[in-house]
Amino acid sequence: MKRAAALLALLSTSCATMEPHLDKVDPAIPASWPVGSAELAQSEAALPAVTYKQIFTDPRLQTLIEQALVNNRDLMTAAANIAAAREQYRIQRAQQFPQLDANAGVTVSGKRSSSNSGSGSGSGNSGSGVSANYTAGLSVPSFEVDLFGRLRSMTHAQFERYLATEAGARETRLALVAQIANTWLDYAADSSLLLVSQETVKTSQDSVRLTRIRLEGGIAPRTDLSQAQEILSQAQANLAQQRTLVAQDVNALQLLVGGPIAPSLLPPSIEQAGPTVAELPAGVSSYVLLRRPDVVQAEYQLRAANADIGAARAALFPKITLTGLLGFASSALASLFTGGAFAWSAGANAAYTIFNAGAGRANVRLSEAQRNAALATYQGTVQTAFREVSDALARRATMDDQLAATERQQAAAADVLTLEEARYRAGIDSFLNVLDAQRSYYGVQETLVNTRRTAAQNRVSIYQSLGGDALIENSPLCSVNYVGAPAGATLATDCTKPA
Repeated sequence: MKRAAALLALLSTSCATMEPHLDKVDPAIPASWPVGSAELAQSEAALPAVTYKQIFTDPRLQTLIEQALVNNRDLMTAAANIAAAREQYRIQRAQQFPQLDANAGVTVSGKRSSSNSGSGSGSGNSGSGVSANYTAGLSVPSFEVDLFGRLRSMTHAQFERYLATEAGARETRLALVAQIANTWLDYAADSSLLLVSQETVKTSQDSVRLTRIRLEGGIAPRTDLSQAQEILSQAQANLAQQRTLVAQDVNALQLLVGGPIAPSLLPPSIEQAGPTVAELPAGVSSYVLLRRPDVVQAEYQLRAANADIGAARAALFPKITLTGLLGFASSALASLFTGGAFAWSAGANAAYTIFNAGAGRANVRLSEAQRNAALATYQGTVQTAFREVSDALARRATMDDQLAATERQQAAAADVLTLEEARYRAGIDSFLNVLDAQRSYYGVQETLVNTRRTAAQNRVSIYQSLGGDALIENSPLCSVNYVGAPAGATLATDCTKPA
């Protein structure tokens, strides 16, 4: 028995593999970022690891992100998918080891006998006997000896897919952090626009009151009052719209966070919230993109496809299976475990397909084609990531100039409005000039708020497109609590190789 067990263990662990060697994959991207009139100059230094707390420095935003990492339903779904992929790997891995079944049974039988003697008169007696047969045994049902590494390659492929699932979940986490930051900035910008609308309504009401006084005094025509009332109505409509947008931003944040939001965690304006989004380090190699979750996921999928080739190649060779039985059989319970009651049997089968119309080799070529497709997908993912970062850097390079120009435009528009109001009161210009100045000033204020929002969200975009959050390797996905579960219960107990 010891020798048989040792042989089974040896056959299950010392098998070769027929997977092709997979060299380090060329990412197919330039070694540095493009440099031009709209690009930031970048050095070839490596990007230091950063956390979202280093980029999003406002404690209110950090609190919202922390709440979302615990309560967001999409993140919980991703964590559950990780757990499912891990168990699929364990199921596949179990096929490399023999299955041991225990069985026991009892069979009870009996017979009746009778005899007759004498003539003319009869007497009979009868007898009966009952016997029991007990059996107990251990069996190994059809264990495949993985001589050519088919099961090992299938296990390897499943493990790589498990890791790809975990990387995809980290992508969900990264996107969630960026989405919360962008929505938080949307609320800040819409709050600023709400203040602009409120100020515009107040200014328009003052204009209507002044124009009515001038009309009653015979100084201004009725058209001036009608035009002033038109501006007031437009400002009131904009105010109602901005109130709606602010409420919708709160709803969006609550959905992302997964629960109610304290008003104290919301920013009052984009002027206050925008500067709290910090800049990323300037010197960064483009190979930092190899740490992006979607790139890591594509690489694991490539490795899984490569392992599938080994399984397909091994399927071309014979399959050898072993069966074994160890047990006891006795017709009497007392003698069940005596030496003579012990019995054992073992067998081996080898099966090889002689003709399948080339399906086996076609399956190998299919796996190779799928591996080539996975390779192209991997390189395409890296190239897409490179473009996303380059686009974000190109926008960042011109953002400061645009913001400064818009601020100068706002100052000029405010000056023009002040002068036009003074000239109208002095009777030099018509009220139409004042209306044009008011529209221009209001429009520039909106543009300035949206430019500040764009500048802050551009820094969020750079953070997300680089995908270099240092907490990715120790993702909160590994400790998301079940809803209503006991303390300490987790969806994914680890993010490393399963035991």
